[in-house]
Amino acid sequence: MSYDRYVAICKPLYYGTLMDSTACATMAAAAWGAGVLSSLLHTASTFSLPLCHGNVVNQFFCEIPQILKLSCSASYLREVVIIIFSLSLAFGCFVFIVVTYVQIFMAVLRMPSEQGRNKAFSTCLPHLAVVSLFLSTAFFAYLKPLSTSSPLLDLTVALLYSVVPPTLNPIIYSMRNREIRHALRKVLQYELFQLP
Repeated sequence: MSYDRYVAICKPLYYGTLMDSTACATMAAAAWGAGVLSSLLHTASTFSLPLCHGNVVNQFFCEIPQILKLSCSASYLREVVIIIFSLSLAFGCFVFIVVTYVQIFMAVLRMPSEQGRNKAFSTCLPHLAVVSLFLSTAFFAYLKPLSTSSPLLDLTVALLYSVVPPTLNPIIYSMRNREIRHALRKVLQYELFQLP
């Protein structure tokens, strides 16, 4: 999506050429392929781990760090290598998003009309909000110190990054629609001022 926004804002005359069906299919295939490869590697690796600390995962889904806590063999290093591979893929995507949005913002700030700047920002901000929400909750989940890790905190954080971003995604994207913004404002005003 960041590349689509970049082409639409920075190279609008080339949009039809750069974002044709082949380019879209290639980008979608690359995203799906990377996701499937990463999932297959993680699944194969975790299924081959011997578990000696029971088989109860303190999560509402089988998350890899929780499964690694149950493992008793030194073969978990293979899973750590796969996690590093997955993180490098994610970091590459993150750098790509940051670079494209820096170029977008530089182009937008050079626009002479305020109306054009507002339209460009309103096009980019929903995607940035969704990506930031997902990344911030995922970073908090995986980069928190182990000393502060408790089962309840792990469960809460996992719920936060796996449920909250997908739930807020349609709300954030629909805020560009004037009728939905107006309806949401009416609902919030009613709820806030009609409390007993």
